[in-house]
Amino acid sequence: MPGFIAIGYGDRAGYDRTPQPVRDAAHAQDAKLIAEGALIGIAGAPVQVRNPDAAGLEIRDGPFMISVLPVAGFAVIEAADLAEAIENVSQVPCAVAHGVVEVWPLE
Repeated sequence: MPGFIAIGYGDRAGYDRTPQPVRDAAHAQDAKLIAEGALIGIAGAPVQVRNPDAAGLEIRDGPFMISVLPVAGFAVIEAADLAEAIENVSQVPCAVAHGVVEVWPLE
């Protein structure tokens, strides 16, 4: 079955203004995906790693990509196709709490 990376973006303000029943249902969707074998986690502090020409390691704290909303979490999911992957993440916390979820097919 094809694999997908889902990247959730969201902030506390959007989460807090989402009604509790919607948040509860979103967390239930996360639990369902985990039960189906998805690997889901909350994003911690990022570190950039570079090794240009394999000649010297460079490490920097902080994200490489900057977005309007911070990265909130990641998921690795399996789905029959992109449409199913989109359906699977359409009800997770970042999607319903005024954030966004990117879905990237793994090739």
